[in-house]
Amino acid sequence: MKAAASYFAIVFGTGFLLGPLRVLWLVPRVGVRTAELIEIPFMLVVILWAARFSNRRYPAASRVLTGVLALAMLLAAEVVLGVALTGASPIQVLFDRDPISGTAYYASLAVFGAMPWLVRK
Repeated sequence: MKAAASYFAIVFGTGFLLGPLRVLWLVPRVGVRTAELIEIPFMLVVILWAARFSNRRYPAASRVLTGVLALAMLLAAEVVLGVALTGASPIQVLFDRDPISGTAYYASLAVFGAMPWLVRK
């Protein structure tokens, strides 16, 4: 559980910091879709680093369980924040996305869930 919480906190915290930069600075210049697509590679680097960090810090933790639990935490946090900030329903928060950047987002979620299992300590 500590490994999953650590992994989640690093990735979610980074996304939480990048979000306002994306929304306030990048979106007005390039639009929502492009801004989201620009942010994803940065988040993938953070995901890789955080998975390695978590695996090294908690070597006895199940890497599969770390990814699954961290993914559940990430989805829960996104729903809670999305509902609180936008007033949208949980279904809208999760599934009302641009077809292109949304697909990239879902793919990055899959990578996030699998990364602790994919990387070595």
